[in-house]
Amino acid sequence: MRKTLTGSILLSVLTCILCLTLPLDAHSADIRPESTASAGLAMQSVAQKTRRTRKVKTAKTAKKKKASPKKTGPVDIPIDIGIGPAVQMVTGPVQDEQTYHTGLKISLAAVIDQALIKSQSHRIPKKYRTLASRLNEVRVRPGPVVLVPDTIYISPEQDGTSMYGANWRLLGIGIPLIQVPRLSVSTGLNVSYAYFGGSDTIEKTHFLRPGLDLSAGLEIPFSKSFLISVGWSSYFYPPQDIGGEIFALGEKDQSIWHIGQGFLKLHFRVPYTVQL
Repeated sequence: MRKTLTGSILLSVLTCILCLTLPLDAHSADIRPESTASAGLAMQSVAQKTRRTRKVKTAKTAKKKKASPKKTGPVDIPIDIGIGPAVQMVTGPVQDEQTYHTGLKISLAAVIDQALIKSQSHRIPKKYRTLASRLNEVRVRPGPVVLVPDTIYISPEQDGTSMYGANWRLLGIGIPLIQVPRLSVSTGLNVSYAYFGGSDTIEKTHFLRPGLDLSAGLEIPFSKSFLISVGWSSYFYPPQDIGGEIFALGEKDQSIWHIGQGFLKLHFRVPYTVQL
């Protein structure tokens, strides 16, 4: 009887323990997979966010690199200064009176050579780089330089006629036919003023006219900083009568309508530093 009672009590206790244990184990078994899955999803989410952040940072860095300005710094541009004697022949009555009139030939220009083009190629739009690479040399006259006379007429009276004045070349374009030595032809728009002193056959004249020139020149380099050039220019104007009014159109035979000019120039090139 006691054994039966004792067995019944043990069986009841075991049953209670099992009842309490099984739900706990089952609950635990149900929770563990969910916790593992949640942890995995959380890790994947963090990894995805990290990748997105990296992509955004990479894109921003690339944009900054693209938008970053080109390197700037000082650049030496050669300035060509040319000066030398010139001889003028004024077609018509003036030349009959005195064949030659003396003067001074002047030129001033910035020289953009191939070395400068290569060093600054990153500033040239891609579609123009091939064209720029074919250029050997370009000479540029900034706006204020047009105020510097192209020619100064200084010719005292010799055979009865003097000539004083100046010519300004406002605009010009040239084409090199040979690079070294440089043989080039050019044309340009000019304004000329000259005072011709009177003589027994020539009246005093204030000559003022716009004109076009046709020029040819040969330039020989002796070094990068020293060159010599010789050339010829012909200036054509609306005719102005000798002794006539400035705004009156003259007759060709008794007027000034053409001035021929031969010149020799010494060129000196000096570096000018600009900040680009």
